[in-house]
Amino acid sequence: MRRKRKAMAEINVVPYIDVTLVLLIIFMITTPLLNLGVEVDLPESEANTVTIEEEPVVINVDKNGDFYLSIGGEFELIDEESLKRKIAAFVKANPKVPIVIGADQGVEYGRVYQAMVVAQQAGAKKVGLISDPLPASQ
Repeated sequence: MRRKRKAMAEINVVPYIDVTLVLLIIFMITTPLLNLGVEVDLPESEANTVTIEEEPVVINVDKNGDFYLSIGGEFELIDEESLKRKIAAFVKANPKVPIVIGADQGVEYGRVYQAMVVAQQAGAKKVGLISDPLPASQ
């Protein structure tokens, strides 16, 4: 005679815990790598926020006065002449694209102005500046 086996009503969760821990470790390692931007200490202001419909071209000027360009992706270190050529090519394909410039508080005004001039010479119609909002008063 054969005995009928009872169905086991418990779920073995050990494999799920193992997978969860492995995923947690992977995310803990990769998350710091995703922050590949340029370290820029933006000034704070009470300016109104502006909503932009399409992804802007971003030029960052770091505290050493170096230019970094981001066209919908990572920032790349770039010299003025290459900056002008790349922006000109992108503006030619997308004439209404906004260009925003973010600069460290410690950078001299001339470098920020030079970034604006390069954007204008490249044919940009809309050029703006980025700032951080003032912290909320308590």
